[in-house]
Amino acid sequence: MALRPGSIEIGLHRSKMKRFTYSAGEMRLSPHHLEKWFRTDDLSVVTIAISETALVAAADETPGKVELRSSDNLVDARVGALAAAVNAERAAGFPSGRLFLDSIEQALAVALVNDYGVRHRSLSMYRGGLGPARLRRVKEFVHAKMEDELRLSELAQSVGLSTAHFSEMFRKSMGETPHQFVLRVRVERAKEMLRSAESRVLDVAIACGFKTQQHFARVFRQLCGSTPTEYRRDFRVTSCPVRRGPTFTNTASRCE
Repeated sequence: MALRPGSIEIGLHRSKMKRFTYSAGEMRLSPHHLEKWFRTDDLSVVTIAISETALVAAADETPGKVELRSSDNLVDARVGALAAAVNAERAAGFPSGRLFLDSIEQALAVALVNDYGVRHRSLSMYRGGLGPARLRRVKEFVHAKMEDELRLSELAQSVGLSTAHFSEMFRKSMGETPHQFVLRVRVERAKEMLRSAESRVLDVAIACGFKTQQHFARVFRQLCGSTPTEYRRDFRVTSCPVRRGPTFTNTASRCE
């Protein structure tokens, strides 16, 4: 995906290069097995590789049978938004972890297979979502692995499903993606820990699976409307007993 306007020369041989001009946000879709020469002076791009495993899962196909059509100047709002999310994550230093990237890769794979796939079967239509037993196993797995770098494939394996099937079924059951669910569970655990003054905010972030305190604070604010420090302070104030009597009349007094 082009990050700003520019041009590039591409060809199967160095002696037969063709120039392509790109606007910011325009993309090029190239099969990973097709070797080409590239030459550019002014084009800034972000390159994203989609694994064969993700494509196979999205197409519900056997390995080696997933093909995508090449596209020289691709404009696709859905694919572009996903690519932009990856670039924003890269620019921030990948704070959201492997599960976020796995989820984006799977979404990209589904979008590409659906709209640019060649000789693939239609994606299965899943109904009803995950059953109670499978949902319980997923939740138990997430709680047990809270501090670890979770991967989408691990969540799918915990209930014996492919990543594409699992992602769709989970969303139908919970109304949110696996990545959103994991963030919510981590924040709920963090809130419990923040109610105690014993742990530093950084320690809470690490214990709940966040790579950095900054990422933890950003996600916490998005879900709770306040920073972890503000949440802890407000909880301590509101949990103080009201002091009665002529001397103590301010119900917002802090606990001693």
